[in-house]
Amino acid sequence: MCESVVKIENLVKYYKDFQALDHLNLEIKEGEVFGLLGPNGSGKSTTIGCLLALLNYQEGDIQVFGKKMEPYTYDSKKEIGVILQNVAVFDELTVWENIDYFCGLYIRDKKQRRQYVEEAISFTGLEEFKKFYPKKLSGGLLRRLNIACGIAHKPKLIVLDEPTVAVDPQSRNKILEGIAQLNRQGATIIYTSHYMEEVEQLCSRIAIMDKGKVIALGTKEELKNRIQRTEMITVEVLKGLSDEENDQKSRKLMEDIGKLDHVLNVTFQEGRLEISCSGGKHNLVGILDYMSGTDLKLGRIYSELPTLNDVFLEITGKALRD
Repeated sequence: MCESVVKIENLVKYYKDFQALDHLNLEIKEGEVFGLLGPNGSGKSTTIGCLLALLNYQEGDIQVFGKKMEPYTYDSKKEIGVILQNVAVFDELTVWENIDYFCGLYIRDKKQRRQYVEEAISFTGLEEFKKFYPKKLSGGLLRRLNIACGIAHKPKLIVLDEPTVAVDPQSRNKILEGIAQLNRQGATIIYTSHYMEEVEQLCSRIAIMDKGKVIALGTKEELKNRIQRTEMITVEVLKGLSDEENDQKSRKLMEDIGKLDHVLNVTFQEGRLEISCSGGKHNLVGILDYMSGTDLKLGRIYSELPTLNDVFLEITGKALRD
């Protein structure tokens, strides 16, 4: 079994009277890409702040690499790379100088540091921009510079907080490929994002937080098995009849389908029947059999399995968060 890189036990954190973390427990194994998800205000940022010993907390224990994490645990901190959502580089330094500065916080040997800086530049595809100042870089290049600064010293644990916010698809793809490569090279990664498709693509295990505690934990397959809806079947209804007849027959069909086994909910809008199903291996076949006798003109019919976004919304709710 892989060793624990991060172990958080019964962590409690208050901001005055507000409880941000409520006896949080979390364990991250060596070699994982661990997704940390949650709506705004769920406690993700506070958890990371406590993990990095940037915030004090009232109760609990945090261990990183088997040692208690404290503000002056430098031997552990030098093995951690941090890439936060807000780009943190020096405007007065070039790309090369920025990476060299942050790498120099951990690597004193100049020859080795130069090698590490060049490797970080190559890894993030910044070779053509080494002499550029940050203000001359696009948003995507800035994100890549931010990542290079955080990983140049070759940390064993990398914390990535929303690394692809507001970047173009090409830069996002480059960043995601880079994260997967870092993991293949041996780094354990903690990844937070509101882009569920990224988490689904990258993460081997996922924790969903809300109200300061973990409310769901597992692989993406395990999380999907926790929710009620297991399939969404969509039927396009074409206008072979008058609009009024079309709507009447579609709504009657919606009512009848809603009575079938394993059908949770049926909606009809903008010419589409959307049928939410739970369980059953042949939902689509059963619905098609039932619809074969209708005189409605049907278009595309397709089935979709639940996504991580569906899981997230069902577990945390659909209400807006501040």
